[in-house]
Amino acid sequence: MKDFSYITNSHPAFIERLYQEYTENPTSVDPEFKKFFEGFDFAIGQVNGNGKASGGSVDSSQLAKEFSVYQLIQAYRKKGHLVAKTNPIRPRKDRRANLELSYFGLSDADLNSSFEAGKFIGLGKTILKAIIDKLVKCYTSSVGVEYSALNAMERIEWLAQAVEERMLKQVPLEQKRGILEKLNQGVIFEKFLHTKYIGQKRFSLEGGESLIPAMDAIINQAGANGVKEVVIGMAHRGRLNVLANILGKTYEQIFSEFEGIIPADRTWGSGDVKYHLGFSSEHESPAGHKLNLQLCPNPSHLEVVNPIVTGFARSKANVLYNAEYDKTLPILIHGDAALAGQGIVYEIAQMSELEGYNVGGTLHIVVNNQIGFTTDFDDARSSDYCTAVASITQAPVFHVNGDDIEAVVKAVEIAADYRQRFKADIYIDILCYRRHGHNEGDEPKFTQPSLYALIEKHPNPREVYTQYLAQNGEPEAKDMAKDMEKKFWADLQERLDEVRQKPIPYTLQEPELWWRELRRSNEGDFDASPVTAIKEEAFKRLFDGLMKWPADFSPLKKVDKLLQDKIKLFEAEKKVDWATAELLAYSSILVEGKDVRLSGEDVKRGTFSHRHAVLFDESTNKQYNRLNHFQEKQGKFRVFNSLLSEYGVMGFDYGYAMANPNALVIWEAQYGDFVNGAQMVIDQYITSAEQKWGTMNGMVLLLPHGYEGGGPDHSSARLERFLQSSAEQNMVVTNITTAANFFHALRRQLAWPFRKPMVNMSPKANLRHAGSYSAVEEFTNGGFKEVIDDPAATNAGLVKKVLFCSGKIYFELAEKKQKENREDIAIVRLEQIYPLPVKQLEELYQKYNRAVWFWVQEEPLNMGAASFLQMNLKTINYGVISRNASASTATGFAKVHAAEQADILDTAFSI
Repeated sequence: MKDFSYITNSHPAFIERLYQEYTENPTSVDPEFKKFFEGFDFAIGQVNGNGKASGGSVDSSQLAKEFSVYQLIQAYRKKGHLVAKTNPIRPRKDRRANLELSYFGLSDADLNSSFEAGKFIGLGKTILKAIIDKLVKCYTSSVGVEYSALNAMERIEWLAQAVEERMLKQVPLEQKRGILEKLNQGVIFEKFLHTKYIGQKRFSLEGGESLIPAMDAIINQAGANGVKEVVIGMAHRGRLNVLANILGKTYEQIFSEFEGIIPADRTWGSGDVKYHLGFSSEHESPAGHKLNLQLCPNPSHLEVVNPIVTGFARSKANVLYNAEYDKTLPILIHGDAALAGQGIVYEIAQMSELEGYNVGGTLHIVVNNQIGFTTDFDDARSSDYCTAVASITQAPVFHVNGDDIEAVVKAVEIAADYRQRFKADIYIDILCYRRHGHNEGDEPKFTQPSLYALIEKHPNPREVYTQYLAQNGEPEAKDMAKDMEKKFWADLQERLDEVRQKPIPYTLQEPELWWRELRRSNEGDFDASPVTAIKEEAFKRLFDGLMKWPADFSPLKKVDKLLQDKIKLFEAEKKVDWATAELLAYSSILVEGKDVRLSGEDVKRGTFSHRHAVLFDESTNKQYNRLNHFQEKQGKFRVFNSLLSEYGVMGFDYGYAMANPNALVIWEAQYGDFVNGAQMVIDQYITSAEQKWGTMNGMVLLLPHGYEGGGPDHSSARLERFLQSSAEQNMVVTNITTAANFFHALRRQLAWPFRKPMVNMSPKANLRHAGSYSAVEEFTNGGFKEVIDDPAATNAGLVKKVLFCSGKIYFELAEKKQKENREDIAIVRLEQIYPLPVKQLEELYQKYNRAVWFWVQEEPLNMGAASFLQMNLKTINYGVISRNASASTATGFAKVHAAEQADILDTAFSI
């Protein structure tokens, strides 16, 4: 907000001159003055149809006073949140809101004076005292509205009108009862668990139970606004309460988890603790609107679920709602310390308006306990509010006192409407407290004795609301609350005693039916890959389609030449290169009616300028997607250059793939080394989600990898980390050397009767290596080859040494073998490292039974696949040739790199 105190405290004639300038040319004055002057007719007659005033004179003193009142109104709107009574347990800090009358050139003497400025808050001409009373009720009571970061006047005016009209409305009696019912469920559920399961971790919602009526109100309002699906992400605090009282997970299921009952069928994995699990249900609002509710599973890594939720919501909108993103509503429930402290929150905020990641707005709810584990908010952030991140995308924030349940409900209903109207993010910061420690066995008084002395004496939100109702025209409220408590407690006890509650019926959505058609994998599935070849006529049609563009489109001459070279390669040698094979794989999936999504930094052209999935007109910069035009009805190829993020974008794409098994979803790192920026998504979802939650996922990671002298940050995608996490057929790890094999690997992702994440160590320089090119017949026959034998080793009896390897080092070994004409050496490629194709390797071991075997890798001994193979490949005797063990992935000196690489090759070929 602009500070005009220097004007309001100066001579009234100055305002009069501004007004005269406005009447002559409305655009000549500051927009704030223009808005003020537009609202008035100060003794000069009516405003003409063209918006200009005419005639008359102005009382400059009165005009200045009116402007002062207008500024006071604007100040309350924009700074009232700084003094609002939003904290239920302790006084607010002085944030210097400067709302005193004197700051605006006004005094108590003006309180009974009438002002036209009252019309700016819907009162018409009225006394200053009435204006202030309304401002106080709207902006400095239980709700503080923060939207000073907004620039869009339409949104500002909509919010002001919504707050000033709806926050003062009485809640209907029926809704009051519904709120009390939800509060009762939230409070008594926690009380019951605390009584029956003493000391067990449940991450109680006690103190923040207002979340339950808030969620109920949001979902009901969303249904009225046309939302069909709500996707929720949250941490563990309050999760069991949300599962039970919002999503309808049966108390029997929850109690079974507390009792430690092991599911009879554990074939799908090791499971997870009860406060990490996901759930799906159907909800029907009191008005009859039906919504699908999804709570995504999440680990204890705070906020990591955020991009999973938004990606999941985007995918559902694409597959079920024709990309109408306002049909799905992502709700992210944060803790205050996590919201302020976790960088992923910033990443998803920056993703929120981008073409490839927009979900039509996310509704953020903060359960603000005012403490993180044991850390007070003064030590948890530098900003005034934990929601400071909202300002980067100009998202408004409602700060609400969690003890004023009706204010909470009104605020979230306004927020749900705002999201739907403007397709933008909005935050609701519910200030509450945490009744117990971080978990129920933790003693919070160790670090917060004074705070918890206040909390001990503080009534719970249900008691507060019951008392409020009794004092405000609902004398039977206490009896009603007691009846509700008695009935609900008895109901819970019955569920616990008899364990007979049946789950709420649930109708599977189409993508969920697709998932049901799949099955779990078994070891035999990886002995050999399915056939993924395409017919020759289909190959030719797709190839031709990739190599043309509209007549009025002019690609950059360098790109045109690249494509012409690909055509010449095909025509002269009947071969295709790596990039073309990749696009052919996507194309073949699209014409089968399935979608492909590719995202990451610079993926449209590819980091190494190889892919060119999208062409750019050299004159107009217009884009042409090469894959979306093969036939009238085909799947969609969605390709997006991402923001400079690994963590957020990988999480988003994982969530996208989680929603739809019939879409091939690929995330490509700019360099494979950068994948460690998303390690939490890898550890908590990609490598372990199926084992923990039974959640399959077919996402592909393309990680450029290979030692070329690029230094420690441009050589290694940390193959060893993925292999260390490989077990129980949880994913596929490959290091592929031929274009056709890459083609088959991508097609195999959707051909399998199950889904597995695939991590591929992608080439860099070898994208254009002639040895990686593949003949047409390799695409039109067979499938993925886990192991590739040496095509030049025609006489196995002559072979004295077998070098088996994967990826880029193969080409250097093969070139040295050819150069030295070595018939005594065979080079075997391990294209898939996990699941390890042991049987195929054993067959080759028998074939070359006179030879000694060596595993050759570019990576240092403590990295790459060496340790994994030594642990898992026990039936073959072999040595290891590699760089020496190293703390860093690679040297930064080109000459040292060359010497190390030469040493590997010389050692491999020594007798």
